[in-house]
Amino acid sequence: MPRRAGRVLPASFYARPTLVVARELLGARLVHETADGIVAGRIVEVEAYIGESDPGCHAAAGPTPRNRPLYEAPGHAYVYLNYGVHCLLNAVTEEQGRPAAVLLRAVEPLEGLALMRARRVRGTQAPLADAALCRGPGNLSRAFAVSLSHNRLPLAGALRIEAGQAVTGAVWWTRRIGLSRGGDRFWRPVVAGSAAVSGTRLWNADARPRPWPAHTIADRAGE
Repeated sequence: MPRRAGRVLPASFYARPTLVVARELLGARLVHETADGIVAGRIVEVEAYIGESDPGCHAAAGPTPRNRPLYEAPGHAYVYLNYGVHCLLNAVTEEQGRPAAVLLRAVEPLEGLALMRARRVRGTQAPLADAALCRGPGNLSRAFAVSLSHNRLPLAGALRIEAGQAVTGAVWWTRRIGLSRGGDRFWRPVVAGSAAVSGTRLWNADARPRPWPAHTIADRAGE
């Protein structure tokens, strides 16, 4: 039976405060159609990066050729190479000229698991558990065949985000991962209990998950 396409999230979905978009991306479906086949998964972990005042955001240094997509229209992909190894996928948010994006960090695989596994497994590696296929932003991009060629493209084509089922369980806001600056902001919402979520070791006495970020939407008013 042919796959029934879902409703693609419109640009207006992204043209809102980044923390709202981040929360509402949880439960949405990331889909990529390629010549090899279709892969899809439920988004369960993201991180928000907001403006030139955010030390963790690529826009902290002001506009550059690399971060130019952050300043452009919402609903486009911002893909960059991390440490020269991994292509990381972000959804650009807010109005044009206000640099912000949501990094997709993990999805629960739903469709095309064999293709994801073939893209992830190299040589004699042991088979990966389903939940590990797209755990972490670099692994997600490899499993979904995301490359720099997707940078600046609308997230409404072969690579797209579709509306999904609303998250009915708990959503926790935790610290962003792997930052030398800006790691104190609880701008990483995750679907609590999902086996696909990365970095669960950080949920300790010093970084308790919270039901809403310490830096609220109101903090954006002065920018």
